[in-house]
Amino acid sequence: MVERRQWATSVQSGAARAVVLGINDGLVTNISLILGIVGATDRPSVVQLAGLASLVAGACSMAVGEYVSMRAQVELLERLLVEEREAIRTNPEREQALLQDTLQRHGFNEATARAATKELSRDPERALAVYSRAVLGVNPEELGSPWTSAVSSLLTFAFGALVPLLPWFITTGFSAVVSSLVLAGGAAVAIGGLLGKLTDGRWMRSALRQLLVITLASAITFLVGKLFGTTVF
Repeated sequence: MVERRQWATSVQSGAARAVVLGINDGLVTNISLILGIVGATDRPSVVQLAGLASLVAGACSMAVGEYVSMRAQVELLERLLVEEREAIRTNPEREQALLQDTLQRHGFNEATARAATKELSRDPERALAVYSRAVLGVNPEELGSPWTSAVSSLLTFAFGALVPLLPWFITTGFSAVVSSLVLAGGAAVAIGGLLGKLTDGRWMRSALRQLLVITLASAITFLVGKLFGTTVF
């Protein structure tokens, strides 16, 4: 129960989403970029520079995007709670009727729902907490953290982007290309397998799907690099 609650909290806070998207986006972005550049030129310094630039720019972009989206989400939810608190204060009968109806639709009999609503109405904050969960589907204590999402996105994108880039600082040429592909493919399978295991349990299907996605993206950018390749001075 505790583990499920912690996982649910992580999902609602945006941290889990930021981690998954960050690693996946960093991985797909940089392996695709690297192969696109390889299709155009074989100079390792170009791959290194472009890969690092992509890592930094992508990580910052992901962090800013996550912060802005989560900040907007939190502010919207906070506004809903403020409006509901005001509605409970100015029109308590209507809100009690809505809460009682919601409890009945969730399986409580009329007498129990009425008694619970009456008890909650004595404490407006408790009534707001129950109403927001039951009617709005919002937990007022867990609205999410913009900073947590931003930092998670920054770090995980950078990590994902670094995986296929590392071989280019160790070796060059065909060996670097193969190493990048192997590392990126292994990371894609691991991410897909983990997602599958955490969701529907079908880790193999999820892992293969993730591998297919990264393969298609890499193949497309490699072909583009080949078609529009030019000598880099």
